[in-house]
Amino acid sequence: MSAAGAPTERSWFGQPPGLTILFLTNMWEQFSYFGMRALLVYYMTTTLLFGQESASSVYGFYTAFAYFTPIIGGVIADRWLGKRKAVTIGAMVMAAGHFMMAFEPLFYPALATIALGNGLFLPTLPSQINDLYTADDPRRPWAYNVYYVGVNVGAFLAPLICGFLGETYGWHYGFGAAGVGMLTGLVIYLAGERYLPPERDRDRLLPAASEARAHRGRDTLLLLIGIGLAVTVFRGAYEQIGNTFALWMRDDVDRVIGGVEIGAAMFFSLNPLLVMVMTPLLLVRWRRQAERGRELSVMQKMAVGAALVASSYLLAAAAEMVAGDAPAHWLWLLSFFVIFTLGELYILPNGLGIFARLAPPKLGASTVAAWYFAIFTGSLAAGQVGRLWSRTGHTTFFVLLAGIALAAALFLLLLDRPARAVLERRAGAAAGAFAETSEV
Repeated sequence: MSAAGAPTERSWFGQPPGLTILFLTNMWEQFSYFGMRALLVYYMTTTLLFGQESASSVYGFYTAFAYFTPIIGGVIADRWLGKRKAVTIGAMVMAAGHFMMAFEPLFYPALATIALGNGLFLPTLPSQINDLYTADDPRRPWAYNVYYVGVNVGAFLAPLICGFLGETYGWHYGFGAAGVGMLTGLVIYLAGERYLPPERDRDRLLPAASEARAHRGRDTLLLLIGIGLAVTVFRGAYEQIGNTFALWMRDDVDRVIGGVEIGAAMFFSLNPLLVMVMTPLLLVRWRRQAERGRELSVMQKMAVGAALVASSYLLAAAAEMVAGDAPAHWLWLLSFFVIFTLGELYILPNGLGIFARLAPPKLGASTVAAWYFAIFTGSLAAGQVGRLWSRTGHTTFFVLLAGIALAAALFLLLLDRPARAVLERRAGAAAGAFAETSEV
């Protein structure tokens, strides 16, 4: 039997069946989110006639609010609703918000509704991953990379479907498709509940004393705060992908391939497509490095990821310089996404994973929500950084983004030694507690 109490049959990448259910549920949730996000700036600047600075601010505040509500939603899920009810209610509320986006007068209420539903849904779904595994299961560290593929399958499909519908038939059709995707994810989650970790077992995972020692230490708290600050800085650059970088793709890139002009929103599918291609290769590489004792630590991987994202923005700056007054060739865009996506795979799944692994059993959703709080603060910063797009040259702006991402990489490297110590103590405490509960 697995840690969740389900049969030990293997499914996606040799992981428990419950991970596939969470994978597919999140895939469709991300389809809805990225489908709407791919259209949002274009919708505001063309239909609602927002100026660039105003659209950038609204985009920043919306994405920030969507990652602030999980702080409250995580507490509600842990203390009152439970994870499954929180996911169900959150999914229904988000679907309603996406359908509301089809009506222009409901623009702001729709954004608020999506963000509120996201508060219940977002922290409770990945916080169930850890309970699928025993403390000594070697598959657990890589589970979040597998889960992250699910995020990006949905993100890959979203611009192709929602972007095509929005740019071809009208924005409201694209927003409606996002709502359908959200409902599809809810149906999958409810149908696969038998494979998920039973919440009634949460109290038996760690004795209270061991929990206090393992999770309430000052070092652990300071580590999570430090990672959160680094991710906040990183997000100031990373989140431009759906904001100012989207405008650059639309206005300054030659998107004609084989005589056909590709819609700017559809280019967003490059990022998740590359995630799906690169993740299995990256997991094989890390597994081989681990077997040789040469695998990078979590903080080192995250630092490498931030540095790669910095490199991608330097490439965009080079494209702008080479093109001059002419549009940049689409091959620059392809090269950007290859480097940007590789960096993303090094930093984001590993960041989510370390927060989930350090979470107390009774506070799983709340601790994962703290990871999303860093995305909240980073999104706020990104919205303000994006206002510089209209005030500086594009080359200068991309160099600035590279500097922000590189600063985050250096910050993460400084956290490497304390992170190793905390994770080693956490692994030892969890293994000891699991042995105690196995004897009961």
